[in-house]
Amino acid sequence: MLPDILILATSPTAAVNEQLERSYTCHHAWQVAPEQRAGWLRERAGRIRAVVTTGALGLKSEEMAALPALEIIAVTGVGLDGVDLDAARARGIAVTTTPNVLTDDVADVALGLLLATTRHIALLDRFVRDGGWERREPVKPASSLRGKTAGIFGFGQIGQAIALRLAAFGVQVRYYQPRAKPGVQAPRAASLLALAQESDYLIVCAPGTPATRHAVNAQVLDALGPQGTLVNIARGALVDEAAMISALAEGRLGAAGLDVFADEPRVPAALRALPNVVLTPHVGSLTVETRHAMGQLVLDNLQAHFAGRPLPTPVPFK
Repeated sequence: MLPDILILATSPTAAVNEQLERSYTCHHAWQVAPEQRAGWLRERAGRIRAVVTTGALGLKSEEMAALPALEIIAVTGVGLDGVDLDAARARGIAVTTTPNVLTDDVADVALGLLLATTRHIALLDRFVRDGGWERREPVKPASSLRGKTAGIFGFGQIGQAIALRLAAFGVQVRYYQPRAKPGVQAPRAASLLALAQESDYLIVCAPGTPATRHAVNAQVLDALGPQGTLVNIARGALVDEAAMISALAEGRLGAAGLDVFADEPRVPAALRALPNVVLTPHVGSLTVETRHAMGQLVLDNLQAHFAGRPLPTPVPFK
């Protein structure tokens, strides 16, 4: 008999979905209308041994409690802000993520957002489409990246991959995270506030945790200043969104490039109306190659678990 697994979010890769269907009895919650989901799940809850989810969807403690046979939570992505790790630890439920395989694509999007904001690419695209160039309307010069300083908040694999890319543009890099990163050449700022004060660009790469919620607050945004640019490819909760909107609207912050938001997929109308922002719908890892690799790593973790082998990418419980 195949193990029963609950799938909260489907993989965009057909090959991964086919492997899941061959290897497991799959229960696709995402296909069920929200108002019918609770009853649908109650009928299956006792058989569910694994949950496939995302970092944003996660799995809360009350949801785990409703799954008495649950053994493993396989997260597609690296974020864990939606997973109650304390509840998983208490139950002895394994948790896995899909690190490493998405690093380069997320770093590329961070650079794309930085270029799009500093060089006004999105604004200039609209300028051409709306006929401004043909009408010979004046174009405001953009800012060069060369010679600027980028502060990276969170200097893990993605932060370091962004740093490598910035070096090719002649951008100086410094970083902040609570613990110094051994073996890196980039200097570490004394605090996040100091990092913003020392930087032209602030790129947010830190994990979404209770400790980092609204870490980029009004004080940090004011320190970045009216010529500064904020790029966030981590989690929307790391930035005080209301404070950011006010700073952008009042000219206390120069620009922002955002792939993540506080209440996805809802983006405040006030933010969408601002001309000095570039917005993308949380697509940092959305390439064919990376999404396939992420899905395959979810499969690898599930297969290892049910075969009694060591998990390829477990989340270590502290």
